[in-house]
Amino acid sequence: MFKLFTYWRSSTAYRVRIAMNLKGLAYEPVYVSIPKLEHKAQPYLAVNPQGLVPALVEDGKVVAQSLAILEYLEERTPQPALLPEGRHERAYVRALTQIVGCEIHPLNNVRVLKYLEQRLQVSADAKLAWYRDWMAEGLASYEATLQAYAMAGDFSYGDQVTLADVCLVPQIYNARRFSCPLDAYPRTMAIASRCERLEPFIRAFPDTQEDAVVS
Repeated sequence: MFKLFTYWRSSTAYRVRIAMNLKGLAYEPVYVSIPKLEHKAQPYLAVNPQGLVPALVEDGKVVAQSLAILEYLEERTPQPALLPEGRHERAYVRALTQIVGCEIHPLNNVRVLKYLEQRLQVSADAKLAWYRDWMAEGLASYEATLQAYAMAGDFSYGDQVTLADVCLVPQIYNARRFSCPLDAYPRTMAIASRCERLEPFIRAFPDTQEDAVVS
């Protein structure tokens, strides 16, 4: 069985939980508390020296970084497929995943927000404005890509759930958490809403994870 080192509110771990559920792959969750800095403590660093969640372990071998884990799972368990067959279509889906994983998330993750607050001493309002600005830019790009490529259907690619949707839904969770305006992205939000009604997405939902502390 897989071991998945996860934290309930980590959007990157959320991505992997969704993908594992979609693939029907059972895993043992190992909870790593980000607020308690367990990801920076030696027991976890011995597993993943990057000091980040998630990390996936199979047969004693560790795969780190969520996008790499998603690709690993796709290669290991090709069905049900989370990438289309055509190379142009696969590139389109990967581009959407990277809007989330490379454009939005790196600027809005916990490390960046703490740096703004603690090192640069920006106000809470300024930090929130930063978060919302980069969220808006990324989601606008996602929306524009859906429109320009005209490959979307019920989901980001036709009627097939793909890695794009796996990455999108956790980002929308974050956007709602920070009360980001979302009306400007109707296609994106409709797709996210359809995904959120699917059982593999429901089971991965952060607030229902065993390590969740919801206030």
